[in-house]
Amino acid sequence: MGSTISEKIFAEHAGLKKVEPGEIIKANVDLAMSPELTAIIAYKIMGEMGFSRVWDPKKVIFIIDHIAPSTNIQNANLHKQCRDIARKEGFEAFYDINAGVCHQILPEKGHVYPGMLLLGADSHTCTHGALGAFATGIGSTDMAAVLGTGKLWFKVPETIKVEVDGNLPRRIAPKDVILRIAKEIGADGATYMAIEFTGRTIKAMNIAGRMTLCNMAIEMGAKTGIVEPDETTLAYLKGRVKKNFQLVKSDSDAVYARIVNLDVSELAPQVACPHAVDNVKSVTEVIGTRVDQVFIGSCTNGRLEDLDEAATILKGKKINSSTILQVTPASIDIYKAALKQGIIETFLEAGGVVCNPSCGACFGGNNGILASGEIGLTTSNRNFKGRQGSPDSYVYLCSPATAAASAIKGVITDPREV
Repeated sequence: MGSTISEKIFAEHAGLKKVEPGEIIKANVDLAMSPELTAIIAYKIMGEMGFSRVWDPKKVIFIIDHIAPSTNIQNANLHKQCRDIARKEGFEAFYDINAGVCHQILPEKGHVYPGMLLLGADSHTCTHGALGAFATGIGSTDMAAVLGTGKLWFKVPETIKVEVDGNLPRRIAPKDVILRIAKEIGADGATYMAIEFTGRTIKAMNIAGRMTLCNMAIEMGAKTGIVEPDETTLAYLKGRVKKNFQLVKSDSDAVYARIVNLDVSELAPQVACPHAVDNVKSVTEVIGTRVDQVFIGSCTNGRLEDLDEAATILKGKKINSSTILQVTPASIDIYKAALKQGIIETFLEAGGVVCNPSCGACFGGNNGILASGEIGLTTSNRNFKGRQGSPDSYVYLCSPATAAASAIKGVITDPREV
């Protein structure tokens, strides 16, 4: 009986020949990452545990991205503490407010590679599974233990295999695919499991698309989302990752807890309706719903490919007078590339607002807070009650294409009709 990619990564990092789902292991960690909102808490607890320094300053990264720049004295003090710790510990990599979102920065700057075990004190750390790593989010107390020891206990997860086939129709994006998968599996259908994305459609996706899929694995309760590394992965890593790594893949006779098959040949644009990520409907079922604010960005859909798709629809058009469009590139490098390609100008000419790279509106941080009764349409990953502002607001999730088309009309719109 063979092993899945996730089981193989855990066996390697626990120093074992083989592991089984449900087995409790202690694994060595390759990289630990904390954004500012959790970094100081974890570091403080690490000290209370009796550790005076982090286990390896080359393997710990702090990033200021959730509220960047600071919006009040409390945030400013938090940022200052992060900078002070980074200097004190001699972190090899520290990213300040001018960098971008942690889950974009790590792969972009070459910190992620296939076969590694990556832990982040942020739930969407599973994004990095797009490069064939086992990446998962942990709490601040667990992160404190990792900072001090470089190890953590795990229960080896079972794996759900999601096999996606078919050519994506015009203006149907990976975001539509993952929303449809969330509807199928449910918000808790993959609790403490790995979701392995495979099939011809995944094979044809670029890394940006795979990151969108893996990013939202947590929305089904999963420990991680992961894609087997291939030629596309190697092409992305070329010039970014300097260390040696192995392409870990699942065995042909690996055992899965569940196999989900999805044909996307005739998939329509998908929209997750308030207040649950798995409350997913075809865009045709919600066409005409008023939209007060459209947000394009986040660690789910703030990459250059996402901005380009939205700009293609917005080119030469104006957003509706009753709708606000806010765009936040996921990193400064993406911002620069979008600026060079005229994408930023397209958003501005359409009447949109372009913000500096950060998490911003995604979690109701420092940009684009929704007022009571307002409706937001967003390319981010969560639409929980109060996620992006007032608990009396409503958040819908969609692809960049649907977001752009809806900004033009002022109501939820089928992007295939614009």
